[in-house]
This record gives sequence, structure tokens and C-alpha cells, in this order.
Amino acid sequence: MSKLHSSLSSVTRRQFIYYSALAASGAALTGYARPRPRRVSPNEKLNIAGIGAGGKGASDLRCCSDENIVALCDVNETSAAATRAKFPNAKFYKDYRVMLEKEKSIDAVDIATADHMHAVIAATAIKMGKHVYCQKPLTHDVYEARTLRALARKYGVATQMGNQGSASDGLRRAVEVVHAGLIGPVRQAYVWTNRPVWRQGMDRPAGSDPVPAGLDWDLWLGTAPWRPFKDKWPESVVGGRRDVYQPWVWRGWMDFGTGALGDMACHTVNWPFRALKLEYPTEIEAECTGLTKEMYPTSSRIRFEFPARGNQPPVTLWWHDGGIKPPKEVTTSIASLLDQVSGSGCLLVGEKGELFSPDDGDGDFRFFAKLKDDKELTRATDHEAVKAIPQTIPRNVFKGGTDERQHQEWIAACKGGPAPYSNFDVAAYLTEIMLLGCVAMRTGKKLEWDGPKMCATNAPEASQYVRRKYRKGWSL
Repeated sequence: MSKLHSSLSSVTRRQFIYYSALAASGAALTGYARPRPRRVSPNEKLNIAGIGAGGKGASDLRCCSDENIVALCDVNETSAAATRAKFPNAKFYKDYRVMLEKEKSIDAVDIATADHMHAVIAATAIKMGKHVYCQKPLTHDVYEARTLRALARKYGVATQMGNQGSASDGLRRAVEVVHAGLIGPVRQAYVWTNRPVWRQGMDRPAGSDPVPAGLDWDLWLGTAPWRPFKDKWPESVVGGRRDVYQPWVWRGWMDFGTGALGDMACHTVNWPFRALKLEYPTEIEAECTGLTKEMYPTSSRIRFEFPARGNQPPVTLWWHDGGIKPPKEVTTSIASLLDQVSGSGCLLVGEKGELFSPDDGDGDFRFFAKLKDDKELTRATDHEAVKAIPQTIPRNVFKGGTDERQHQEWIAACKGGPAPYSNFDVAAYLTEIMLLGCVAMRTGKKLEWDGPKMCATNAPEASQYVRRKYRKGWSL
């Protein structure tokens, strides 16, 4: 008998239980007992739970339907009805915390709720060793983004943010072209969007309405301060669609959404963020129209100043929404190409030329190039100088639209494949930087930003928008 087995044989049952518990507690303190994802082979099916089963959550789950959809969660039974019918064997819950506690077989979650609940749901799942796909914007607040980035690293889970254009060959090609130096050093970048297409710039309507059957309003509010449910705006106040919060017009409310910037920047700034290797900005300044105490503005223009990075010079990135577009003098080539300036787009201006995309950035990505000696913008796939640049970034190998392909890339990563292109290491950084625009809007002054310390050195009052206080009973 070995010394090990000899010593074990002389230990009483009570002593064994005591020492086992002590060892377990020590392992927990040193991190060895940390929950880890279940190992799933490429030939196995992943057990996925959908949190947010109506709207975008329904289409997300369609992208995952070749796997096992084992559980569904939605605070609104009515909006989840069609998805429940499609996956009749999936257990249904209203509270994701109850679902995650009871459904032990869950390997991964897909999160498609309102913005203000993304982080707490994702953090809970990650800490339980679950892989996470989360819709954009990844978080509601700057602090939440940095926290999720750290948690994903710590727990070793596969992550992906739902900025679907990341799966596009065109987006990855556009990044390669900038990295190859085709247009030289870039000092000016312009991004614009046709959002908001929901109501913003208003004050909260008075009174309350009965909560619709099937909706748990308290759970829907979640981390946000309590407020009464209101169904419709008075006809005397607004025309057309009159919904106040449901089903998706919550985006304009500061307690729940992140406005046009939060909704679209994770799509439209994805290209310049990657191509220009943007890091923390040092200055952010916003000009707004129609900003109110509780809602984002009807339009905004935001300036982000980024310092030099490696061999790249400082760059100014301009964000425009609500019908505002870049100055005419910088969009001349675009107007000539399209006979107008596109409703959404991105323009990178370098020393040797410019690159332009008219897309929102959420689908297959097109872009055009114009060098100094060129007369006009030319589709990149037809531009000889672009065609000469070698491929350096791996492509998404899956079939279907960008949404399907991005989900499949994440599922493959859950089964041991390469990290997805929009994993939280990348996506949380992009989200954190863009949400600084929301902080600048709400603070109402130019921010001198210390990225590593996550604070505005000239505006301590900005901290309340960097990390909000959750309603009692909720924590990250």
C-alpha cells in the first residue's frame, strides 16, 4: 500500500469530510473551483437558452435552431408565444435567474433583451461558466462593458456581440485595406446614421396605464428605477406610432436604451475601430438638439479625439445622427457616386485617398476607394490597387446571411473553435468607447478622458453616467 493510501486509510469519515471541505474552500479562494464551460465536441449539439424570446431574440434563436434550444426566458409571455410554439420542448421562464439556477444542462445563452439588462444577465451566465452571445450594444454603461470584458477572460467562455456585419467578408477586407496603408495615415473619420427612427427628445408622459396581460413590468424594469407603465402617448402630443416603451421604442429612454449612438455605433464604427486600431479617446464632445432629462436627443454630433497609436497619427472621429451628415466639402465624392449622401455611412480620409461605405454595417459590407489620382470612388472589388492587397484576416467560413454566420461562428467557438471575430475582448472595448458619447451628451460638457482610470478628469459629475446605480435587488 502506498503512503498516500496508507494515510487515507487512517483518516476517519468525519476527518475526511472536514479536510475535503477545507480543500474545496481553498480551491475556491485560489480560483480552481471556478465554473468552467462544459466541453462539447464539434459533433455534439450545444444546449442553448434564449433570454429575450420575442423580436430580435426570435430571429437569434432561428440562427441557433440546429442546436438544442432547451430553455426560453422572456418577461412578456405574449411576445414570446411564437417562439415557444417553435421550440415546444424548451422550458419557459420569466426570470432568467430562476432559469439559470434550475436548468443545469444549459451550455450557452443568447441575450436579446433591452440594453439596460444585457450586462447583469451576461455576467450571471459567465460566472456560471456559460458561453454568451449578446446583442449590441453589449452594455448600457461604460463600466459594464469593461466588467464583461474582464469576466469573459477570467472564466474562459466563448463570447460574441451581435454586430452581424463582423461576419461579412467585405468588412474584414475593408480592415485589411486600411492596415495595408492604401490610403496612408488617417486623421479624419466620419460616421453617420439615419437613426433614431424611434421617438426621442421628449418628457415622460403623465399618468399610468394597466400593464398588458402576460408582461411582468417589474422584471422588465430590472436594474432601472421603478416607474409606472405607460402604453401610449396622448394623441395630442404625438402622431403616428404612439407606443411609449414597448415593443422596441425603449431605445430612446436613458434608463433603458442608449439612443441612436448606442444602437448603431457597434455596427457603423466597427470598421474604423478595427481598421484604425482605436484605443481610449482623450477627449469627447457632443452637440445635441432636443436632449431632455430622460430621453436622448433628436439629433447629435459627437467628436472623439484619439491619440497616436504605434505608427498611426492622432485621429478625429465624428459621429452624426438625427439627419446630420458630414460637411459637404468632405462628401463631394460620395454625392458624385450616389447623386446624394447616403442615409448612413462611414468615410475614412487618409493622406493618399479615401475609403467609403454606404452601409449600416449590420449586413454584407460594401466599400469604395478613391486614391489621389483617381477621378471618382470605385467599388473596392473593382479597384486594381485594392485587388493587389493580400488577405491577412481569416474569413467566416459558414453559410447564410451575416446573422446566421455570426451565430455559427460563436457556436463553433463554444465547441472549441477559434475565438469569434466580435468576441468580448474586441466588442466590449468598442462598446465602452462608443458609450462615452452618451456620457458626453448627458454631462453636457467636453470630457477630458482618462481611459485606464475610467474617469473624466475635468468633470467628476460624469461618473454617474459611467456607472449607474442599479435598483435595489440587482447587482453586476
